[in-house]
Amino acid sequence: MKDLFRSIANRISVWTGTATVFLGAVLVIVIWGTTGSYFHYSDTWQLVINTGTTIITFLMVFLIQNTQNRDGKAVQLKLDELIRATKGARNQYVGLEDLSDADLSELDKEFKLLTQNPGTLNAMRRLHEKIAAEHDRRKSSVTGGSVFHLLHRSGEPQKKPDEN
Repeated sequence: MKDLFRSIANRISVWTGTATVFLGAVLVIVIWGTTGSYFHYSDTWQLVINTGTTIITFLMVFLIQNTQNRDGKAVQLKLDELIRATKGARNQYVGLEDLSDADLSELDKEFKLLTQNPGTLNAMRRLHEKIAAEHDRRKSSVTGGSVFHLLHRSGEPQKKPDEN
């Protein structure tokens, strides 16, 4: 049952997020609005759109929440894997999403204090410099080597990624 709901929720969520469905909803509202004079702007005429939108909104809340919960869990799992796979990363940060709000607030305060420490700021600057140097090294090895040419095998002359 859970897999069926997940599948249906995902399909409906993807489908309702399309431009076609949005334009369809706009069209329904335009048709409803233009028929107002025909129905003399009666209570029933207003009740139709109010009831319809309320029901759709009510159901969509659950579908959207299901999709967001799954997406959030997937992102957390990916981040946890990155922490586990990164040398020097602190594994105690895996699963932070399960902490209480008070614990998360305390961690936030600790990180803010760390950034105020001049030694930490220097270490962060050195880290950023290392990352930039590695990025430059990779970029130069890719643009100068055969990998770049393999990726762009159309008959057109190729520009290096840093040329705009």
